[in-house]
Amino acid sequence: MHGHGYVPPPPRPPSPGTVVTLRVLLVALPLMTCGLLPWPATLRAALVTRRQREWWVFGASLLIWIFVIALISTDTTEDLSSSNGTLGVILMLLNGVACAVYYLIVDISFHGRPAVMGNVPPQQTTFYGYQQAPPAPQPPAAQPPAPQPYAGTPVPQPPAPQSAPAPPPPQRPAPVRIDQVRAELDELSDYLRKHEDGR
Repeated sequence: MHGHGYVPPPPRPPSPGTVVTLRVLLVALPLMTCGLLPWPATLRAALVTRRQREWWVFGASLLIWIFVIALISTDTTEDLSSSNGTLGVILMLLNGVACAVYYLIVDISFHGRPAVMGNVPPQQTTFYGYQQAPPAPQPPAAQPPAPQPYAGTPVPQPPAPQSAPAPPPPQRPAPVRIDQVRAELDELSDYLRKHEDGR
């Protein structure tokens, strides 16, 4: 009565159309903004895979982005032609391309493998704090009969276990609606006979 309750089902993977749409959007975002928004792609990779490495990559891309914004903000020229501005723009473009490529590699490899939650092996997968029950033991498979050692000498075989004959399927009573329709058709035919006799 006071057990763990039902184990919730594992989360359903997104549809292939959703995955492709997110890939296109998160790869286009750093490239179309010329590296100004590279971190959403790495954040998505970290959220999907839930691996420590992707969280480190997200943190690194965010730190590079903050450093680039700081470099560009120290540039006093209008066209970013000083050394700080040029270095900031180059780093911003490289960071955007690197984040887009890294996200594509991680996302394609993650969605291309069998569905396992993160790095946890399947037998240790937990859902909301509940440990998954171990698989039920399988009954031993029936072994094929042993080969006969000599064709001339019959080897006694144990009789095959006979199972009880299967009971015939129960007859289902006719639905009430069919009986009602039959009664109405009988009444109608009686009425038509009386009507024809009356002519």
